[in-house]
Amino acid sequence: MTGVCSEDSGKPHALTHTLESFDQQARDSAPRCGLEMARTEEVQAPADDSVSGVEATSRRSKRLAKHHRSRESTPIAVGVDDGEISVRVTNSNKWRKSTGSPIRMSTARTLPLLICSVGNPGSTYANTLHSAGHTVVNRLVEHLGYDGLRKERELGNGLVARPAIKGAAGDWTLWQSTSYMNDSGKGVRAAHTAWAKHTPVSEGGKLVVVHDELEKPLGAVTVRTAPGASAKGHNGIKSIVSVIGATPFARIGIGIGRPASREPDEVARYVLKKMTPAEKAKIDGCVEEVIAKLKQLEQG
Repeated sequence: MTGVCSEDSGKPHALTHTLESFDQQARDSAPRCGLEMARTEEVQAPADDSVSGVEATSRRSKRLAKHHRSRESTPIAVGVDDGEISVRVTNSNKWRKSTGSPIRMSTARTLPLLICSVGNPGSTYANTLHSAGHTVVNRLVEHLGYDGLRKERELGNGLVARPAIKGAAGDWTLWQSTSYMNDSGKGVRAAHTAWAKHTPVSEGGKLVVVHDELEKPLGAVTVRTAPGASAKGHNGIKSIVSVIGATPFARIGIGIGRPASREPDEVARYVLKKMTPAEKAKIDGCVEEVIAKLKQLEQG
């Protein structure tokens, strides 16, 4: 439904009230729902010498009768369409136009997200392929306009960023591990435990881990939500699975390509090397797709 209500599509409405007691309430609330109820004011018959007293009285009586009918109980239909509630006068086939913007009452609910990146800490490992998850979270902070990352002891000594304005659209908390990749599980568990304490039970919440993914094309974004999905040799994911227990979490993998050789030493050199400008541009450029995936995850 847009700002101007469209004609009745013929779809059955979820709820219809025809009680007279609802008339005044509907008249008072209709402008707030993006509708205007018709109002008729009493109009005095013009004092015209050319009109006889009998004719003037007759015209005034007709106007009064019309005014009286307009004040009688008006059946109101309240409909629910695609999660939005709207109101219509049932003796009209059209939705009334509003002079103001309508209030859209949506039943859609989004989940709070704790978005954790894993990698290796410090400037030595900054912007290496193995820390691509950290690179993406840094870009999310900038792209979403969040306050900068700050260390919070309560959340597993991780670096944390939240919306600059409280109550901003989306309830996403960004978190970066300050532990080495192979030991990142403890920090993620501590952060999730503390974060969950401040998340209302009714809102649920979801843990999302952002990590590098070998063998995937550079900058490709993949999402895994299935419980028990294979870590595929990723030591950070293995560490998280080993300590987090039955807590479900989603994974967003950031592709980092692969070396020509599969020799362990060669793979280690590849993932721990600094990204070239072209490689970093590819990783930075996937942030829009990551945001789109996060928006899907927050829907439940």
